[in-house]
Amino acid sequence: MSFAAIILAVVTLQRLGELALARHNTAKLLARGAIEVGARHYPLLVSVHAAWLMALWVWGRDQPVNLTALAGFVALQGLRLWILATLGSRWTTRIIVLPGEPLVVSGPYRYFSHPNYAVVAGEIALLPLALHLPVTALVFTVLNAVVLWIRTRAEARALSSLRGQLARAAS
Repeated sequence: MSFAAIILAVVTLQRLGELALARHNTAKLLARGAIEVGARHYPLLVSVHAAWLMALWVWGRDQPVNLTALAGFVALQGLRLWILATLGSRWTTRIIVLPGEPLVVSGPYRYFSHPNYAVVAGEIALLPLALHLPVTALVFTVLNAVVLWIRTRAEARALSSLRGQLARAAS
C-alpha cells in the first residue's frame, strides 16, 4: 500500500467518523427541539465531498506525496479539533438551530464566523495538491465555493431569525 493510499484511508475513516458524530449530535439536538434549516442543499454538499474523496482515490492513491502540502493539511486538522472541541455536542454537518441557545463565540469563532468552512476549503485544496493533482484541487475548490455560497446564505438566514427570536425574548 502506497503512502498516498494510507493517507487517503486515514482521511476516509476520519470523514466516516465525523459523519457518525454529526448524526449523533443532530439527533440529540433535534430531540432538544432544534430545527434543521437548509436541508435541501445538504445532498449537494455531501455529493461534492464524496466526489472529492472518490477522485482522490481514483487519481491520487499511487501518487508521490508533497510533504509541504501534506503538512498544511495536517495543520488544518489541529484547527478542526479546536472547532470540534469548541462546539462539542453542537457540532454537526447540517445547519441546526436550537432556539434559546446563544451563538458560540468562543474558540475559533471569536476570530472567524465560519472557521469550519475555512478548514474544509483548505483541505479540499491541499490534499489534492499533496497528491500532485492541481486540476482536482481547482475543480473541487470551485465546486465547494458554490456549495458554501448556498450554505452560508441559508445559515445567515437561520441565524438572523434566531437573533430576532432572542431579541424579542429579551424585550
